[in-house]
Amino acid sequence: MSSPAAAPASPNGAPAAVTPGAGLDADDPRRHPPVAVQDIAGLFAARERPRRPTPVAASAVFAWRAVLKTRPATTHLLEVTAFPLMMTLMFTYLFGGALAGSTDEYLQYVVPGVLVQSIVMTTMGTGLALNRDIANGVFDRFRTLPVWRPAVLVGMLVGDLLRYLLAATMILLTGLVLGFRPDGGVPGVLAAVALVLVFAFAFSWVWTTLGLLMRSEKAVAGTAMMVLFPATFLSNIFVEPETMPGWLQAFVDANPIAHLVSAVRDLVAGDFGSPETGWTLLYAAGFVAVFGTLSMRLYNRG
Repeated sequence: MSSPAAAPASPNGAPAAVTPGAGLDADDPRRHPPVAVQDIAGLFAARERPRRPTPVAASAVFAWRAVLKTRPATTHLLEVTAFPLMMTLMFTYLFGGALAGSTDEYLQYVVPGVLVQSIVMTTMGTGLALNRDIANGVFDRFRTLPVWRPAVLVGMLVGDLLRYLLAATMILLTGLVLGFRPDGGVPGVLAAVALVLVFAFAFSWVWTTLGLLMRSEKAVAGTAMMVLFPATFLSNIFVEPETMPGWLQAFVDANPIAHLVSAVRDLVAGDFGSPETGWTLLYAAGFVAVFGTLSMRLYNRG
């Protein structure tokens, strides 16, 4: 029987230190001595558990995510820049002379309407992005995060406000270059833009509900167009309701988009006490109460 190998000697003749596990195979369990359970528990106990983020902080993170997703998306930037510019130029010079007798006069009427139409049409992008995230599976991960439950949806809607603000800026700058002169000055314009953003935030909950409810992005887009085209074109955006048939006037009178357009026209004209502003805010509160509740139920149901 062979005797154990002697420990190698160091240059000065003393036995050299032997590394634990030396001479053993890499997969031999004796090469890696076991770690005590107490040591593992100590690693986790030594770290302080992060505090749960506040609802505002969690919503801000998801809002920033929506902004970052908009930046590289060329289609999103085009819909808030090129589309409003095209609508303003087309309706001013194509219909201005026929409807108002002069493009300058019609410009004062149509710019607030195009402002509303462009931003309201842009709101459906929220539902499309949400449905895309669900299809990619990222929302399954979001549901497991220890954050305020509505933060994912609220943050997405808040982040989209940047797109609406870009669209409003493009339309107003184009209108000013063409000759649009609001009597309400800067305060009236700022109040009008703020009202449109509030309504757009509330109206986006409709598309959030559809994004959670429908199975494909195309289904969301098709349903949104079926709602948006009648709501925007059958309104007072381009013509006065008095020129329409009686049955159509009744539809316009009940159309929340028409109330928003009237409120924006009153604000840019300097009328800050218009009842149309109250009606618009009432509609906005209704959208949040109904579709915000439905969206959260669908989101929690998963």
